Amino acid sequence: MTGLTPGVETHATPAAVPHGYEAAMAPSGDTQHRGMADAGRDTVGPMMLGAWDAFLEQAAAVDLGRPTRLPEWRVHEVCVHLGLWDDHAALPDLIASARAGGLGTPPAVDATNARVTAAHRDASREEVLAALRRNRDATARYLAEEPAELDTAPAVAVVGRLPLLSVVLGQAYELAVHGLDLVPCGAAPPPPAVLQSGLAALADVTGALAAREGVIGGATLATPEGGWTFAADGAGWTVRRTPAGDVRGTAVEAPADLLLEAASGRVNPVAALARRRLRVHELGGLLALAPIVQSAPGIPGGPILALAAQTLGGVGGLVGRLRGRR
Repeated sequence: MTGLTPGVETHATPAAVPHGYEAAMAPSGDTQHRGMADAGRDTVGPMMLGAWDAFLEQAAAVDLGRPTRLPEWRVHEVCVHLGLWDDHAALPDLIASARAGGLGTPPAVDATNARVTAAHRDASREEVLAALRRNRDATARYLAEEPAELDTAPAVAVVGRLPLLSVVLGQAYELAVHGLDLVPCGAAPPPPAVLQSGLAALADVTGALAAREGVIGGATLATPEGGWTFAADGAGWTVRRTPAGDVRGTAVEAPADLLLEAASGRVNPVAALARRRLRVHELGGLLALAPIVQSAPGIPGGPILALAAQTLGGVGGLVGRLRGRR
């Protein structure tokens, strides 16, 4: 994920080769289960809008001119690329893609980010915050006004075709990760509920890609507050909430903020594992999921899947394909 829409950046460790999204465009097939899209708007909507509201509060509280931990990006650039502008309307474009049956090619995320941040480099603080509010409002309009059948319609995202509602939920991952980016700049940490929504989106996209690639398996993203389990098979993929302390089978366990930072490449998961800040249960099950990185380089969670490959072997081919992106 970084993200599902052109604006979520993943710092993979290490950086590697150019985009290879064409391989991620294989048809999803006739699935019976579609992860969080099956949960519907009553579940996904509050998660999304809560993430937007929290990020808007964070952005309003910091100096947009402060540098962030992302190379050459100030808070200004982080916020600009998450906004809705006349020349950058990711969500309306996704809705149009779903209406057209998921036709098209994945966006060139790096080029899109560079173009949008350059075009609005001199935007005022008021203009940047207004663009963020417009994107939040566009999400609310989609949830309130668009027909429900669009939720499971395929849309072309950065990692290929996914149900539209899953792509919309992907914003929660972006907002949670970028909310963490703003903390060193003086913002309050994202609320725990936002971090959990980000993990739900991460579990959802990983399950979707596993199902698309014919991988049978799953994992739990476990935190002290509970977590999310995804499972993929020939009937699609499911995602469910797990209670605190329920760490069974294949799992990656850490505080929620650390899981998101490891998934996005902000924190090196190998170092976190060595320092016992992150724990992996049943590495073999995680390794079984690693091939999906080959079909969609730079996916959210790629660094964690690469950790499995590095720990159990086969690191050269897999990690060498990871795309180093914001």
